[in-house]
Formats: sequence, C-alpha cells, structure tokens
Amino acid sequence: MPYKDLREFIAYLENHGELARIQQPVSPILEITEITDRVCKGRAKRNIALLFENVSGYEFPVLINAFGSAQRMAWALGVERLDELSDNLAQLIDLRLPQGLGGLLERSQGLLNLLRSIGLGPKKVRRAACQQIIQKENATLDILPILQSWPKDGGRFITLPQVITRDPQSGVRNVGMYRLQVVDQRTLLVHWQRHKGGAEHQRLAQAAHQDHIPAAIVLGGDPASIWCASAPLPPNIDEYLLAGYLRGTPVEFVDCVSQPLEVPAQAEIVIEGYIDLNDFRREGPFGDHTGYYTPVELFPAFHVTAITQRRDAIYPATVVGIPPMEDVWMGKATERLFLPLIRLFLPEIVDVCMPAEGVFHNLVLVSIRKRYPGHARKVIFGLWGLALLSLAKAIVVVDEWVDVQNLSQTAWQALGNVDWSRDVIIVNGPVDHLDHASYQHSFGGKIGIDATTKLPEEGYERGWPEVVRMDKTIQDKIDQLWNKLNL
Repeated sequence: MPYKDLREFIAYLENHGELARIQQPVSPILEITEITDRVCKGRAKRNIALLFENVSGYEFPVLINAFGSAQRMAWALGVERLDELSDNLAQLIDLRLPQGLGGLLERSQGLLNLLRSIGLGPKKVRRAACQQIIQKENATLDILPILQSWPKDGGRFITLPQVITRDPQSGVRNVGMYRLQVVDQRTLLVHWQRHKGGAEHQRLAQAAHQDHIPAAIVLGGDPASIWCASAPLPPNIDEYLLAGYLRGTPVEFVDCVSQPLEVPAQAEIVIEGYIDLNDFRREGPFGDHTGYYTPVELFPAFHVTAITQRRDAIYPATVVGIPPMEDVWMGKATERLFLPLIRLFLPEIVDVCMPAEGVFHNLVLVSIRKRYPGHARKVIFGLWGLALLSLAKAIVVVDEWVDVQNLSQTAWQALGNVDWSRDVIIVNGPVDHLDHASYQHSFGGKIGIDATTKLPEEGYERGWPEVVRMDKTIQDKIDQLWNKLNL
C-alpha cells in the first residue's frame, strides 16, 4: 500500500525501529545539522531518521534524514531493495515481444497498472489537508523552523522543497528540488541551476517578456512525491507522474488559494507566490553536497502570496555537506531507477555506479559487455550525450564481470588495466553548475577512461593476461568443508 502522506511514512519508520524522536530543545541554527551530520557519518549508535519535536522558538517539529539509508530510501519508494526499482521498470519497458499468452497477460497487466497509477489527468480534490490553515495577507516565513546548516551559510535555507512551476509556453508542470534562501518574512531566493527545468522556464518567460512566474513551494506529502522533485527527468515530463508510478496510485491535487497552480493535497505546508524576473539578488554562500561552500550568485526572488498548512504540520528538511549525507541515498535511488532507461540507449551496459565520493556528477563507473574495438569509447561518448549524464566529469568503463558497486574491485581494475597515454579521453564540455574546479562556469575538462580488456584490434599485441581465479571444483569442495573448519 502506498503512503498517503508524510506521517504515514513516519509511522512506518517508527514501527520498524528506524525513527528517533528528539525531545530535548534543539536550535535550527547549526545544532540540528551537527546532530544529523554525526548520525549520517556513523558517529552515533545508528543511522536513523530524526524527528525533532522541540525546536527552539517554533511550534513545528522537524523531520530529517528520513531518506538517509538504502533501506529507508527503498521503503520511501515502495520497495524493499533499491535494485527492485531497476527490475520493475526494466520489465515494464521491455521492448521484446511477450512469449505466449501468459507473457502477454503479464505485460498487459503491468501497463494497466501503470495507467492506473499515473491517472489520465490530475486527480483533484476540493478540500485538502494542506489547506486546513490558510494565511494570505498575514503570511510569514517566520513561523517555519528553516535551518541554517553551516556557519558561513548566507542565511537560512529551505532544503527539501518541491518547487512547482509551469512551462510558460506548453503549460507542462516542472517540479524541482531547488534550495531557497530566506531574505525576509515574505521573500526567498530560488537557486535553480542553469541545467534544470525551472531555469528553462525562467528563460522562456523572459523571452516572452513576462515579468513573473507563478510558483508554489511544497513541503512534505507522500515520500515518493518528495523524492521525485530531485529526479533528473527529461524536459516536459511531469515529476508527479513518476511519483504516481512509484506509489501505484495517482497523486491527489488541490488548487492553490492565490496562484493558478495545483499542489499535492496531502502536503504538510505550501508556500504560494511568484518568481519575480525583475528582481535578482545575491544568493549564498551555501554549504553544498560537494562538501564546499558554493559562491554567491544572482538568482531570482520568490515573493510569498500565501502559506497554507495542516493544523499539526511537520517541517521536512535535509542537510547536505561533506558526504556521506542523506542525499547520497536519494542519488542512489536515481541511479537504480534510471538504469533501465540508460540501457534503452546503451544496451551493452551491465551496471552503473555513481559513488558518494564523486558527489554524483564527478564520477560514473560503468561495466559493459565489450564486443568490439572502441566499444568502451562508444559508451563514454554515449553517456556524455545522455540527459544530465552530459555533466559527468569522469567516466570509467570496466569489463562486465567487475562489480562497479564494489569500489575496491573497480579501483583495482581501473588502475591496473589502463595505459594512461592511450586509454584516456580528455575533452571540454558542460559540467555541473556547482563544479568549482572548472576554470569557466559550468564548462570544463572531462575525462573518460577505458579500463576494459584491450583487444588486438585496439593495438594491444602482447596478449591480455588471465585473471587469477580458483578452480570451481576446489571451491565446491571447500564449501562442503567450510562449516567443519570452524573458521
């Protein structure tokens, strides 16, 4: 059964021993971050979700680290293991013809379930939990326990939002997880990076000489909807359709009270307003997921027109910084879910890993079924041409038997199988907006490394050595003896 809202997910975590309620008074200014960072980094007894019930100066409890492990992230998206995301989507998009009547019925049932889960249109309600309390003229951000995460942050930031806008031309909805800096009680700054959907809406509105974009900031709701705001979907695909697929039932919406938008009805808090394209201000610094403070840049202002909420609303947040943090597992879910889509274009790929140390975009490890000369290079360039993987700074390709989720094994292969004068591709291209190492903003050097077995046709004439492995019969014999050895 899908979670109806955030509190159902909280109850599930608590029932499974994955939530701690913190009743001691704690400040949202730096203190929540320090506690959360210790939990994420293994300096506490357990990595666990945290519900701060006594936030100094505020009535709202703060939920944090709810997605901060592989298990909790999997539960949030309705599965027991994150690999099930790959398996389920791979079955759904399998382009091969079904074998026999049973296969046809199974495929048909899967497609029918998909249609039911996303719905044929928005599932609208007139009354919504997120509008139990409505404030317009007296709306103020001061009621929210918005965190300051790190000492040199430019202020307090909303860190786990679903920022909703619509394409000024097509009307298609975009939902993005863009951090928002508090300026005053009715003004925020929207940090949408140049490669993201919200920034494209800004460009289209400016080209059409529009001076504002209606927007809504959703806090909470069902966990799939929260996570989907971070998903790197292709342009013009509604993130809430993906949430409906993951939940197995459509997301419910309600009309905003002050803007021409719809928002998830089961949200905790909704901040309605508009993005002023004539009002750009200096945003930042901010201690980001790269582990560094991102510099001050100009971003547009969001002006509040209303705040709606549940009577007993919970404020959801996350903290980013030096990995590993909660966002590592949000990124791992993205990696697992989108693997079948990557294979549609590059079917030779066995697996992909974007390790925490690479802060998602800095390193992509790929195993492939190599079949011909230059095959690894084909995959490297193919990934650099594929959606937001175009921002990857380093791509390392290894043979199919290498487990790229095993970083030690992958490093052994990558370091031992490369002639650095021949097996490396260095190009210039787009890089992540937050990349501080590139000498130009969002444009810099990228490296591709072919760490696969080399073929004679690739100029390797020495004869590639064989990997050292034990004989299978000996392994089987020792398996039978193993328990008797008392080791």
